Amino acid sequence: MANRQSELETLKADLEARLSRYQAHQRREAGALEKDFEEQASQTQNDEVVDSLEAETRAELQQIDHALERIDQGIGDECEQCGNDIDPRRLQVLPYTTVCVDCAAD
Repeated sequence: MANRQSELETLKADLEARLSRYQAHQRREAGALEKDFEEQASQTQNDEVVDSLEAETRAELQQIDHALERIDQGIGDECEQCGNDIDPRRLQVLPYTTVCVDCAAD
């Protein structure tokens, strides 16, 4: 469990760093939009992609925080729906999961 917690904390730090880069992009810290209209269109499309990536990153961070809370409570290996143990192989693949394979399929 400590190994999983450490893995989650590392993943969380990586995602937070990624989120900072996305936010810097959105604040145009590298510079304002280009004067060329075509280049502005390309930059705007990039902004949409970054917005989507930011939303995905925030959602993953929420899952990680939830999993870390459950680990702190001593129930990190239990499915939060059925109460059975989550297969360790599933936790290796998805360390932030809080449900077993059966409940995830429902």
